[in-house]
Amino acid sequence: MTDATATQAGAKAPAVTRKPANPGGPRMDHRLKTTVASLGLLALVLLAWQYLPTALDVPKYIIPTLTDCLFELKRMWLYDGLTAHTLSTALYTLLGFAIGSLLGATLGYLLGMSAFWEKVLSPYILALQIAPKVAFAPLFIMWFGYNSVPKLLVTVLIVFFPVLVNVLQAMRTVDRDLINLARAYSLSRLGIFWKIEMPSTLPNLMAGLRIASTLAVIGVTVGELVGGNTGLGYLISYGGGQANAAMVFNAIVLLTVIGFVLYSALVRIEDRVLHYLPKAHG
Repeated sequence: MTDATATQAGAKAPAVTRKPANPGGPRMDHRLKTTVASLGLLALVLLAWQYLPTALDVPKYIIPTLTDCLFELKRMWLYDGLTAHTLSTALYTLLGFAIGSLLGATLGYLLGMSAFWEKVLSPYILALQIAPKVAFAPLFIMWFGYNSVPKLLVTVLIVFFPVLVNVLQAMRTVDRDLINLARAYSLSRLGIFWKIEMPSTLPNLMAGLRIASTLAVIGVTVGELVGGNTGLGYLISYGGGQANAAMVFNAIVLLTVIGFVLYSALVRIEDRVLHYLPKAHG
């Protein structure tokens, strides 16, 4: 009786589980090290920016210090309408990116569905792609005047080609066996596109969008430099004419921030859309 009771008590005893000391594992440690190293490098760059120009006796109109740029940033915000210029550049960057990406992806998918039209239009698309996009800015100004249309068109033109090329290349590499199998089961052309071609080309499409997001900022800046009267590109042109290097530096930093925010948003969207793809973690 005593042995049975002891056996029963032992059977009812709960199992003791040990929790891991580091729930995140090596991946969390790697991310922490990367963040610390990145912030450390940023701190070194800012310190060099602050003290090296003065130590090397570099004039402020050549390379201003960090504090000079911060004081100028405050002055620009108070007296030069910095907020309006920044919002204008950000708006047309986003708008040009959206229109250019939509046109590039649409034409890329349409040409990918028709080998005949791809061969007919490829020489003209290649010629337009080779032509320097910046050279179109003066033409757009002559055609549409000194307003926001030229910088929008330059942005659309610059964004258009990376998306088009990536989508078209992806359409060429879609598994033909899957398409033939879908046709054998009488799947419509639209059904083949949505169920086979679109999922297969999404990684290339997202890669093209990430590239285009960095080029969109360049397109807007070129349009504002050549003939704009608003935006950060205009402030760069104005600051350069006034030998105000701090204003130019501030505008460049803000342009970088706009591009970084757009690129980061696309990376987050890509992680959500392509969550099913395996990723390598170093």
